[in-house]
Amino acid sequence: MAWFAMIRLSNVTKSFADGPAQVDVLRGVNLSVDAGEVVGILGPSGSGKSTLLHLIAGIEGPSSGQIEVNGVSLDGMDRTALARFRRDNIGLVFQSYHLLPDVTALENVEVPLRLAGAPSSQIRAQALESLGRVGLRDRAGRLPEALSGGERQRVAIARALVRRPPILLADEPTGALDSEAGAAALDLLLQLNEEAGAALLIVTHESSVVERCGRVVRLRDGRVDS
Repeated sequence: MAWFAMIRLSNVTKSFADGPAQVDVLRGVNLSVDAGEVVGILGPSGSGKSTLLHLIAGIEGPSSGQIEVNGVSLDGMDRTALARFRRDNIGLVFQSYHLLPDVTALENVEVPLRLAGAPSSQIRAQALESLGRVGLRDRAGRLPEALSGGERQRVAIARALVRRPPILLADEPTGALDSEAGAAALDLLLQLNEEAGAALLIVTHESSVVERCGRVVRLRDGRVDS
């Protein structure tokens, strides 16, 4: 399989207003990530790690600079176009899971398929298959509150993987889990990376996660330190 740049940031900055002051979160970041790469994003609190993922996903826009994802420039896209692009290209996994509390594990995994307009005859089967891949097919009918933290994170991963996106962005995906559940969650993310050649970016503080990344990018004071 031929690798190519799935993510490219050129001199990207991001600033926020804090009353009359301006807070510069990212300051001229340049970064390229190839298809198939596993990149760990490290840095102290406030260094811009989560903001970097949000920019790549199109959840937030840069203050300046260029962002290209899967060969498409995000510059000038409106919110609807960005949401559609994110739906079709990016799987998101967060430490806090972000599951819908009032629907079952299966229905949570079905959400990306329904948003994409997948045929109703395929939605349930694909969602069950994705839950099966994370070992939770027998928990399909349970609400998130009835699942353990590790199980909720696996549901979140199943939801992120259900459409087999070319890019996976994981923000502290093992931070709220014990060591065994965290290792299992990381295994699942790395499995898709290997099977589908997905680019995988992981924000983490954990050395056990860093050791399994092919490359590490360190952020400090909003800049790529190394």
